[in-house]
Amino acid sequence: MQSIRNIAIIAHVDHGKTTLVDKMLYAGHFFKSHQEVGELVMDNNDLERERGITILAKNVAMMWKDTKINIIDTPGHSDFGGEVERVL
Repeated sequence: MQSIRNIAIIAHVDHGKTTLVDKMLYAGHFFKSHQEVGELVMDNNDLERERGITILAKNVAMMWKDTKINIIDTPGHSDFGGEVERVL
């Protein structure tokens, strides 16, 4: 039986939620060594990159040893609070 952990990253705007998720992906060797990956992998929407904030919640799953970890990166800006509620 596989162990599963679900993690939602929730905090105020500009507190590093997306950066934390990106660093977790790097630390968990989610990417291959030959892959070129820019910063803020989770903010892949052009509007998000332009504004520098997360607008849509995104999820990613990764394996760590024998545990599947589901991570949700949520928007921190109050205008997108409904998006946070929706994904939780």
